[in-house]
Amino acid sequence: MMGLLNGKTLLVTGVITDSSIAFHAARAAQEQGARVVLTGYGRLSLVQRIARRLPEPAPVIELDVTDAEQLASLADRVRPHADRIDGVLHSVAFAPPGALDGNFLTTSWDEAATTFRISTYSLQALTSAVLPLMDRGGSVVGLDFDASSAWSGYDWMGVAKAGLESCTRYLASHLGARGIRVNLVAAGPLLTMAARNISPTAESEGAAPFGSEWSERSPLGWDPSDFEPVARACVALLSDLFPATTGEIVHVDGGAHAIGDRPARLAAEVAG
Repeated sequence: MMGLLNGKTLLVTGVITDSSIAFHAARAAQEQGARVVLTGYGRLSLVQRIARRLPEPAPVIELDVTDAEQLASLADRVRPHADRIDGVLHSVAFAPPGALDGNFLTTSWDEAATTFRISTYSLQALTSAVLPLMDRGGSVVGLDFDASSAWSGYDWMGVAKAGLESCTRYLASHLGARGIRVNLVAAGPLLTMAARNISPTAESEGAAPFGSEWSERSPLGWDPSDFEPVARACVALLSDLFPATTGEIVHVDGGAHAIGDRPARLAAEVAG
């Protein structure tokens, strides 16, 4: 099915490298007919260089989600590139080193607050900032990692993701009357820069902090280097294919979230 996003303009955050989920989602969205505007933080020249690797070069707007002035002016800064926004991809998360890798009990309030502000509250802040451009309704999609369990090394980022899931439900409740849907894609572990930052052994293990056992546990298997399934899910939720779906978490993880401790493939081998 082609052209799912024909005529739509999307605002995509979080493109840092071409191994970021946001980059692959932006690419897939353009392939489905969308016009894409990117936001960048810090080294904008780096984001602009990555933007040129998309099928169609995309404009880049500076956005620090913790900067109230930049959020307040975001809609005005988007308008030279697009008079409206039909969809937003929230792909922003950060935790200081002291909030990860087993430091849960010693994490300071400042470290936890930074994690929460950037990884959780920013969904509300970003969505509110673009509301003036979404007067025809639309879709907001955030990126999640299953927060129903405690994961080794994930620590306060796991807490922030649980908050993100709750924030999504509240945003869905408040924005439904405006025709705006708010959903999350809970991706399995992928070889992103963020995953590598959680553990220095991420690349050798598959995707830190969860290791190669994720593929063994997934009924469909899981390739941590394949971003396409997650990108397609983002495109589908940003399109009009799910007009009555909001406040939802769509798992794109090979089915691992639905399986208990015993890897499904091993159980099948034993049963056979």
